[in-house]
Amino acid sequence: MEDCIFCKIVRGEAPCHKVWEDEEFLAFLDLSQISYGHVLVIPKKHCENVCDCDDETLGKINITCKKIGLKLKENLGATGFNVLNASGKDAQQSVFHLHYHVVARYSEDGIDLWFHENEKFGDKLEEIKKKILE
Repeated sequence: MEDCIFCKIVRGEAPCHKVWEDEEFLAFLDLSQISYGHVLVIPKKHCENVCDCDDETLGKINITCKKIGLKLKENLGATGFNVLNASGKDAQQSVFHLHYHVVARYSEDGIDLWFHENEKFGDKLEEIKKKILE
């Protein structure tokens, strides 16, 4: 993809703060560090998101995210990490090249990335289940 910023990074046409690379994947620091050690992991080949990415790549990218998360714990002293993905505009995907955020977490870091007390559809569980199983 000519105009994709992540493809440009892979091709060496745009800079990044690379922290890991192999033949298929690249990991680099997110410019908007939500935590000390917020890393983006991308496949070198272009896929827009989870929906159009092949299963083999999806499996391998998860293993790569684990490797990066362990490095954050071992080398930065993180006590945990989140692995986050947004697939599609309405899921708040902002760069349309598959990527995962590996966010280093620390005790009392004040970051809240989780869903809390949103029971908006709690009374519709049976209906939702039936529709998914159609």
